[in-house]
Amino acid sequence: MAEKSSSLDDDETSCKQYVIPSNEEIINELTKDLHSSSIEAAEDTNSVRDKHDERKLEKEDINVGKFEEDITKVSAGDSDKSENEEDHVEVEDDFIDEEALKDFEITYSAEDKERLRKEADTLKSKGNEQFKAGNYRDSAQSYTLALRTCPLAFDKDRAVMYSNRAATKVKLGLKPSAIEDCSKAIELNPVYLKAYFRRAQLYEEVEKLDEALADYKKVLELDPLHREALYTSRRLAEQIQERNEKLKTEMLGKLKDLGNMILRPFGLSTNNFQVTQDPNSGGYSVNFQQTPR
Repeated sequence: MAEKSSSLDDDETSCKQYVIPSNEEIINELTKDLHSSSIEAAEDTNSVRDKHDERKLEKEDINVGKFEEDITKVSAGDSDKSENEEDHVEVEDDFIDEEALKDFEITYSAEDKERLRKEADTLKSKGNEQFKAGNYRDSAQSYTLALRTCPLAFDKDRAVMYSNRAATKVKLGLKPSAIEDCSKAIELNPVYLKAYFRRAQLYEEVEKLDEALADYKKVLELDPLHREALYTSRRLAEQIQERNEKLKTEMLGKLKDLGNMILRPFGLSTNNFQVTQDPNSGGYSVNFQQTPR
């Protein structure tokens, strides 16, 4: 083998002399980076596995415990606020993310839902006690936490929580928001008399008389012997009629002023036109009089 190598070198005298590497040298040359590449590949594989495990653990944490963690994420700065701010409920503390609740509930078993319903009921009872003690802000927060805990499947339970929270908002002077909570309670339980009655009172207080009367009438549908709804609905009907008559008089006065302005250049006024109502049809007819009475 050495002779052949020597002969080959002799024939190619113009080329640089070299020695054919041995098999061992060839193998070493081919595999010199294999060890470091294997280490890097292993590290990459471990990194991917670690990330997968982290995501798996994170997903499990969300499915099992995230909702309970969200419940505890309540504003911790309430105690630092002044007494003048005590009657104010922040909008962000009030929000109920039903889409998130729906996503969470996909992972819950029947036992999980029942457990959460009981936890929500405990929070509701806490809110009731705080309300009785006059701690309206804390009471509203307890009802909010109850709503964030109670599964969406329990419509009537959630309706009570919304209605109770509306009562605390009334005490806090948040009437528009209280109306929204009453409406949500009615949406969840369309025969919830107390929510209709509470919303009727709120509508009346914010001078939405037609809406208030409609709710009082709904209360009477559910309970024809509800004395306060019966009395108030009659009073409101008369009040609404008086308001409408007043508005009609004001509107006709403005129309008369406008008509006189238009007719004045022609030497006429609205007094030249007599408006008569037909007692049978309720319609009106207009007659022109050259000489007004």
